[in-house]
Amino acid sequence: MPRTPPPERPAHLPFAWDSPTLARWLDVALPDDIEAKLVERLIVRDERAFNELVKTYERRVFALILRMLGNRAEAEEVAQEVFIQVFKAISTFRGESKLSTWIYRIAVNLCKNRSKYLKVRHTGEQDELEAVAERVPLGEARRANVGQVERPDEALAGRQVEKIVQEAILELEDSFRECLVLRDVEELSYEEIEQITGLAEGTVKSRIHRARAQLREIVEKRLGEKIK
Repeated sequence: MPRTPPPERPAHLPFAWDSPTLARWLDVALPDDIEAKLVERLIVRDERAFNELVKTYERRVFALILRMLGNRAEAEEVAQEVFIQVFKAISTFRGESKLSTWIYRIAVNLCKNRSKYLKVRHTGEQDELEAVAERVPLGEARRANVGQVERPDEALAGRQVEKIVQEAILELEDSFRECLVLRDVEELSYEEIEQITGLAEGTVKSRIHRARAQLREIVEKRLGEKIK
């Protein structure tokens, strides 16, 4: 039986952004052998493999983008574009990093482009900050260094401080914000952040340090008190 030519792109993207499971963050790195087989299937345009890819990575990719942009509608659009780009460019993936790292690199680059676009249009609203704080509180995002270190009093602050921290993150310079989110929320290694951003380790560490200092300053100003 002749092989049916694969479609140029998937006919359906099975995203489920409203799933309650978004409230829990998962370690999505696949074992090397499983990842290699998945990549092989993606290269030959196996649509079921693409759906598996989306199911595996969609929650984390969407949450990362929402942290970076602060707008749910924009995040949904960018997240879909991430997987379209992955599908189109999978043949260029050389396995020099984890597949998840490569996907994150695409996501971060698309976030940068969209962020610049939004700034030009002056439409970088932060209309989804409270919602994302409820779904994925910083205190539940893996070890959540930002949430734990920057909050002065969890019992007193609660959701209000979560929202303040989210807003403060969005006020950081783009280059600082991406490093901070990747390290303190996603809790990626410095090596992974280097691979995603293309920055040297010293630059990554410097930007994270400066981002934390800026974040602390913004949050303290909003709270009207020093963080111990």
